Amino acid sequence: MSSLANPLRRFVASALAERANPEHAGPMQAYMKTDMPFLGVKKPDRISIEREMKRRFAPADRQEWEEGVLALWSLPHREGKYLAIEYAKAYRAHAVPASLPLFERLIREGAWWDLVDDVAAHLVGRVWSTARDWTGPRMDAWIDDPDLWIRRTAIIGQLKHKADTDSERLFRYCRARMHEREFFMRKAIGWALRQYGYSAPGPVREFLLTHRAELSGLSFREGARVLIKQGLMEP
Repeated sequence: MSSLANPLRRFVASALAERANPEHAGPMQAYMKTDMPFLGVKKPDRISIEREMKRRFAPADRQEWEEGVLALWSLPHREGKYLAIEYAKAYRAHAVPASLPLFERLIREGAWWDLVDDVAAHLVGRVWSTARDWTGPRMDAWIDDPDLWIRRTAIIGQLKHKADTDSERLFRYCRARMHEREFFMRKAIGWALRQYGYSAPGPVREFLLTHRAELSGLSFREGARVLIKQGLMEP
């Protein structure tokens, strides 16, 4: 482990402990429906930790960045996982193809929307946007992965890509998974279509109408929301 990772971990663990609020911990854990314990440090109280963490622990290179991310990820409370992702996002220039195994680990181990979606949209999404020819075939494998959260990432990994979205892949992935009954997959399909609808309302409308009978009601409603609001589709 690098000379940065251990001090970073100690700093974050201490800062979280200082701000711990047991009265908030139980409700936060219950809201997230997780067995992982919380310290009760809400988002506003984590912001000051994030700022100091970024100021004091800038990584010298990608390896040091990855070791810092994993050091925070290893903390036992969920707030540590949140700060690991924030640290990764703070230096996202290091989010290159060689970092995809790290992100895959965070997704498989995180295995819940509050951790997975941030990694998918901001970290996997960055790799995808900067190395499309390399990332596409990897996502073609992810869309058929047995792990729900890996499949979900393949669907929502382009949320921030706007007009640069690989529409052929997005629509192909939606078709491949629209038979699934799992809520988080149905929601992902609708969310991805809705976001792309801001940039490409015509193709999204055509996809929704063509596959209306095959899409779940949730996927269709979510995907059509923007188009309905803009008067481009009937409810």
